Amino acid sequence: MAKDYQPRMHSAEHMLNAAMDRKFKCGRCFSAHINKKKSKCDYKYKRGMTDEEAAEIEMTVNAAISANLPVTDDLMLVEEAEELFNLERLPEDAETVKIIKIGDFDTCPCIGEHVDNTSEIGEFKIASHSFDDGVLRIRYKLGAV
Repeated sequence: MAKDYQPRMHSAEHMLNAAMDRKFKCGRCFSAHINKKKSKCDYKYKRGMTDEEAAEIEMTVNAAISANLPVTDDLMLVEEAEELFNLERLPEDAETVKIIKIGDFDTCPCIGEHVDNTSEIGEFKIASHSFDDGVLRIRYKLGAV
């Protein structure tokens, strides 16, 4: 991992993805850029998001963060994982995949570093959102822990 890797921001990305897919059925982001101060996620979608929808996503993510959910990982055989998850980015020779679980809020394959509990993330805030050519972009930041 990079020297300045941000487990808080990365874990928040997982939670944003779960909230977005629940509300919009858009799947997980296809592109993310994680930084210490502000991060962004891009989703393939048919329209922009209203400010009211952004507030709802924010509320959903913050409710899950406030629930102090445990963040765990487990290894799963690729044969099992491919029935549950999109593994197109996994190397062809992989035999196992690490599955990250955030309480009962989100489960997905990931090789990144994460917090141990959502209480370590801090308040989630959507800084802005935009829509251009089929891409819904959400920029977010986190409050202090």
